[in-house]
Amino acid sequence: MAPPHGDASEYKDLLVFLAAAGVVVPLFNRIKISPVLGFLAAGVLLGPDGLGRFADDAPWLAWLGWLTLDDRDQIAQLSELGVAFLLFMIGLELSWERLKSMRRLVFGLGLSQIALATAVIAAGFMLTGQTFVSAMVLGMGLALSSTAVVMPVLAERKRLHGTAGRATFSILLAQDMAVAPILITVTVLATLAQSGGDLNPAVLGAALLTLAPAAIGLAGLILLGRLVLRPMFKSVARARARGQGQEMFVAASLLVVVAAGLAAQAVGLSMSLGALVAGVLLAETEFRREVEISIDPFKGLLLGVFFIGVGSGLDIDAIVADPLGVIALAVAITVAKIGVIFTLARRWGLGPLAALETALVLGPAGEFAFVILTAGMVEGVAPPGITQSVLLSATLSLFTIPFLGLLGQKLATRRIETQVDLPAAALQPPDSGGQVLLVGYGRVGRLVGEMLAEHKQSFVALDTDPGIVAGARREGLNVHYGDAGRREMLELCNVATARALVVTMDAPGKVDEVVEAARSLRDDLIIIARARDDRHAVRLYGLGVTDAVPETTEASLQLAENTLVDLGVPMGLVLASIHERRDRFRDVFQKAQTRAPNPTSRPNRALRRGLSAPDAAPPPATSSNGTD
Repeated sequence: MAPPHGDASEYKDLLVFLAAAGVVVPLFNRIKISPVLGFLAAGVLLGPDGLGRFADDAPWLAWLGWLTLDDRDQIAQLSELGVAFLLFMIGLELSWERLKSMRRLVFGLGLSQIALATAVIAAGFMLTGQTFVSAMVLGMGLALSSTAVVMPVLAERKRLHGTAGRATFSILLAQDMAVAPILITVTVLATLAQSGGDLNPAVLGAALLTLAPAAIGLAGLILLGRLVLRPMFKSVARARARGQGQEMFVAASLLVVVAAGLAAQAVGLSMSLGALVAGVLLAETEFRREVEISIDPFKGLLLGVFFIGVGSGLDIDAIVADPLGVIALAVAITVAKIGVIFTLARRWGLGPLAALETALVLGPAGEFAFVILTAGMVEGVAPPGITQSVLLSATLSLFTIPFLGLLGQKLATRRIETQVDLPAAALQPPDSGGQVLLVGYGRVGRLVGEMLAEHKQSFVALDTDPGIVAGARREGLNVHYGDAGRREMLELCNVATARALVVTMDAPGKVDEVVEAARSLRDDLIIIARARDDRHAVRLYGLGVTDAVPETTEASLQLAENTLVDLGVPMGLVLASIHERRDRFRDVFQKAQTRAPNPTSRPNRALRRGLSAPDAAPPPATSSNGTD
């Protein structure tokens, strides 16, 4: 009996997607075009209206069928999961502190933009004969912009840290937060539409009552998340500390996203809303940064599936049949949003050029238009005909974002405006930027943190011991779980704006990893590291630290000093010999720092003032977890 073999064609769509992710998207990166646009273009090329058309038209091109996507249902399911991952990542950024520092821009400018853009676009559709309900659904979907395309475009052009970049980020954050309420509103509008569109209180009350099970389910999801998430990740972190691998953290993160999404679907909500709630709940825990690193590769790939699905669904025949109509609709939507955003940005204090740059990049439609309008069609309140045309126009408008971003940059850099800049909190959490980054929060790290706090120097700490992190957070300290030996973790902790990095771990190999990772990210960063002995200190200076404190060497010198004095050796002779020995170490450290691949411009403290004060206490006993 022949062994059962699966049909190779079953894996064809997976192969095509991986080819797009591994070949087409890197080509777009080489020509400095957003990867999102690469996925969209790949979807158009590999869709049934792309290469698939030629495979059907000519028998000798039948092999092209292996390069096309066939199973749209499977792609749609993966696309929904990709959107859920995107909203989960957004939820991880929505900590209360961040929203509080950005409340004026997010809840003022951002929500005003959503409301006014929805009203203007809905009014336009009503003038074309659409009902109030369908016009509102179309307006809400098109009022949102593309976080997935706009942010990489601004980052590539180094426009994130300017006034326009911060305003853009704030509006996008408000839009991302509004997705869940909009999806709920679509459900309410569907109930109203089924009752003939009557807006009297009784009908509206009945519509809202249909959401009661979903509201109860959402409340249960939030309660369950608060009870389960932190203990679960603490258990996973303990397992990883015992050497059981990073894959367990990845598995736990994937479990949270998928389980939260399915739980939300079970109570009548969207998978995206469940993932958003899970992200917000995890944002308040010490595991936020580690989860973000674990989930990011999956989010990018699955979001790529979403955009490939959007591209493959682009009906080329419909565009060819009415190119002027589709293009005119895309232009009308974009121009209307540009006008609304520019007007509101000026009202909220932005200068004319910054307001114009913000409006240009946010004018085109966004990825959530496909989510909201598809939900509207499912609920029966978005007419399929006009909705398909709108989705075609929305897809075309996405391709214009890089070019509008370039135009906005060219216009904005013609002269520097003098308006007051927006708060930096619009781009980075207030608990990371411009602070001292403290790696290791055991006994030594805690003492360093206490001294920093005593002198009013703010800090954020990282540690890989979940017990230490949990205890510190119960005291209200800014301590997070994470491995600082990874560049991604240091970047998430805003090492680019940190004032200094202090490494207090007692595991020499791990200290080396942290120093190498940090120095590779910043040549000018002040790095103070704990060394095991003089040989380790020499190695650290070779890696580019600003200061290394060799604990055993200094402890030995202090012990020898106290012993000689207690034995009756004259104090002057003892101090002279101690200083002579320190001079030898300074010479060794000087040579090591001269050979450093990335030496800092600051001379090390050991060379300026000796290894440490003569009366310093010897270091405490080391711990087994490397975070003493």
